[in-house]
Amino acid sequence: MNLDQNRPANRLINEKSPYLLQHAYNPVDWYTWCDEAFAKAQKENKPIFLSIGYSACHWCHVMERESFEDKEVAKILNEHFISIKVDKEERPEVDAIYMKVCQMMTGSGGWPLTILMTPEQKPFYACTYLPKYSTESMIGLTNLLNATTRIWNSDQDKLIRSGEEISDILVKEYQIEYSMESPTNSMLEDAADYFKCAFDPEYGGLKGAPKFPMPHMLLFLLRYGNFHEDAGALLMVDKTLECMYRGGIYDHVGGGFSRYSTDERWLVPHFEKMLYDNALLVLVYLEAYQRGKKSMYLEVVEKTLAYVMNEMTHEEGGFFAAQDADSEGVEGKYYTLTPEEVISVLGHEDGKELNEYYQISKAGNFEGKSIPNLIHKSSLRIGDEQLEKQRQKIYQYRLTRTELKKDDKVLTSWNALMIVAFSRAYTVLHKKAYLEHGTKAYEFIQEKLRNKEGRLLVRYREGESIGLANIDDYSFLLWAQLELYEATQDISYLKDAKRNADEMISLFWDSEAGGFFFYGVDAKQLIARPKEIYDGAIPSGNSVAAYVLLQLERYIENEKLHEIAAKQISFLAAVVKEQPAAYAFTLCAFIIELYPKMCTGDNCPVPLRL
Repeated sequence: MNLDQNRPANRLINEKSPYLLQHAYNPVDWYTWCDEAFAKAQKENKPIFLSIGYSACHWCHVMERESFEDKEVAKILNEHFISIKVDKEERPEVDAIYMKVCQMMTGSGGWPLTILMTPEQKPFYACTYLPKYSTESMIGLTNLLNATTRIWNSDQDKLIRSGEEISDILVKEYQIEYSMESPTNSMLEDAADYFKCAFDPEYGGLKGAPKFPMPHMLLFLLRYGNFHEDAGALLMVDKTLECMYRGGIYDHVGGGFSRYSTDERWLVPHFEKMLYDNALLVLVYLEAYQRGKKSMYLEVVEKTLAYVMNEMTHEEGGFFAAQDADSEGVEGKYYTLTPEEVISVLGHEDGKELNEYYQISKAGNFEGKSIPNLIHKSSLRIGDEQLEKQRQKIYQYRLTRTELKKDDKVLTSWNALMIVAFSRAYTVLHKKAYLEHGTKAYEFIQEKLRNKEGRLLVRYREGESIGLANIDDYSFLLWAQLELYEATQDISYLKDAKRNADEMISLFWDSEAGGFFFYGVDAKQLIARPKEIYDGAIPSGNSVAAYVLLQLERYIENEKLHEIAAKQISFLAAVVKEQPAAYAFTLCAFIIELYPKMCTGDNCPVPLRL
């Protein structure tokens, strides 16, 4: 965080969000997303500059250094705009709406997200990262701001009309009419065929770069391959899981996975580590281990969960959100090594051995240093005690060499995913520590992330809980409650799940068109009320809702829940049929619907009436 005590702080200094605090000493007169900012914009008749990002985002840091710490940029923003900074993880409903705008206007999205809009929150320009000055391929932020100021002062109605037109299109984008559709085997087959065509046979995953782990795609292929006896689908999963493990996207020293790879070999990641990626990847490796009992998969599960327990766990039980890509302003500095460093820590013989095994060389593979990897190794030393001792010494050295910043807020939705991972790991591996971490994190949510009325909240940090929870929070938590019940057979988790499902339906369910809205009926209404369906980096709340409601039916006999689950499946089927591969986790729900006996086995419990 750029907490420069020699500079005056702006109003973000009073926030808890690590991302907002990173900008607390910018010369920009930042507001949070609040009524005061919009009232000021209306009173002074100024457009709004909205910047959305998150604390572990490398390009967010770059844009801050180039522009938001720059006095020239700050002068333009402070004189001609009302500037609002948003942590996308604290205000996911705001991010969802304006990311959709960016995707509509530009065909792509990402962070930092940059939006220009009217005081009525209606956007007329959207993009992601911008440099301070224009280049051959990209407009500069100063050029954009100056041009916007000229038009706002000379032809304001043009920008207002544009904002209204874009907002109207946005609202229509979210208006999905309910239709009676049913999931079909052809939807599963179409998705599997698409993934097979796009598959990279040399390095796994989908062809090209950047390359994302896409854990719910792997979960779908794993289950589809099992139920359809499709060896090709299972081969794709195994190839991808092995290549990710071999690459630099997996942290061979400390465990856990980075966000994504910038190259097709999984070698050079964007180094930020996100809680949700690691939770979902644990599930995939664990399920793959159950099928084939490969020791590599077990090692990934155990090392990743150890990483979360050691580095990402709040002292009272919750899990932290992320670790940064940058150290001391340099991307990947924390993770990269030189041969000389390794030898200085381990001694000549052991150091030389580790350097050779993990391909740590003088030439390096990332800006003169090396990202440890196993891409070209013909054999792997899984479970090697000597290697483990060496790795631990390098890990301890790395902890003290340079600081790695951490986003230590606790998010309900991401914590729920990690509770699912720990609970499932206990069910499969029977290690008490996994259940203890899962149950303690669940207790943390129940105690710290509810308001006085019992309403679930989004974020906890330093004694403060804020934000009315959204469909992701509720559906992911319901998944966690069911996994805890599976692991413990403690009926209190099942009762919690029933209460949670009832509240989720009352807050988010669209009784007319079907599907779940992103934010609740009790939340402040924005320019649109989205229904997120696409399974991106995280499965959508709608796909997880379908999945968990179908699971809940195994345990609870309830006509209303059965009716909602059936309608939700029909709602999703109507959307998914056009492009099944974009909805991989929804397809996992469809598998439960299409193959109930195969999913539950012959020992399905008799449903209870709760």
